[in-house]
Amino acid sequence: MKFAFKSLAIAAAFVAAGAANASALTLNVGESVTDQGWTVSGLNGSGTLSFSGTLLGALELGEVTISAVDPVELTINGYTSVEAKAGITSLSGTFDGTTVAVQGVSTAGGAKQSLGANDVGSGGYVSIYNLRVDLTTNDVYATLDGGNGVGIVNDLKLWHITTVDGPTSVAAQEGTITVTNTLSGLKIYDAAFNLFTQAAGLNEDLGIPSLMGVNDDPSGYGTITSTITVTAAKVPAIPEPSTYALMGLGLVGMSLVARRRAAK
Repeated sequence: MKFAFKSLAIAAAFVAAGAANASALTLNVGESVTDQGWTVSGLNGSGTLSFSGTLLGALELGEVTISAVDPVELTINGYTSVEAKAGITSLSGTFDGTTVAVQGVSTAGGAKQSLGANDVGSGGYVSIYNLRVDLTTNDVYATLDGGNGVGIVNDLKLWHITTVDGPTSVAAQEGTITVTNTLSGLKIYDAAFNLFTQAAGLNEDLGIPSLMGVNDDPSGYGTITSTITVTAAKVPAIPEPSTYALMGLGLVGMSLVARRRAAK
């Protein structure tokens, strides 16, 4: 029993040491990060927001016009499907020497919804862009630019993610690493909803109830699908100063042996 207890204590110490050595890292497009014997670079990828059917129905009711907020690739098929594909700009997480745990992903660009005066309200606009996904809390933040006195709101807590499919941690390995995730059931927070309704000029008779119905649908505002690639490489080991000292002593020893032989 004493041996078992000691073994458990040693194992716990190793786990604690591993946690203590985990580093917080951020990799931006066009840059590289070196930590604990690895260099990671070549960040590339995109995140695609697909509007839910319920959201599209609400947009059709309000005769909303959808346009791109650059840089983004916007694909519109009437009110049947809308997809906004934005490039990945940064990746953040922790690294313990063997595993990268992804904690955040940021993209650039988004979409603008413009409303005229009709049965749903007095008219206005809402732009949502520069999304930031926080995988520690499963929340999506964004910049909102709205009409009717709303203006620009940075780092707005926008949606909560109901389901995360795909890995959020990756084992370190040399070469190209690709990770695909699907974030579904995006549910809007109350504060963000209130900004939406004000910016769009929605009325209480039809506009606000219509938008409220989007959150009631299990699919919420839609789904974000992302594919991210990076390139990892081991850093060549550099001998410690003590190693150089030992090498130096070895060379001195070899030199003394050679001299003794020459003297004989």
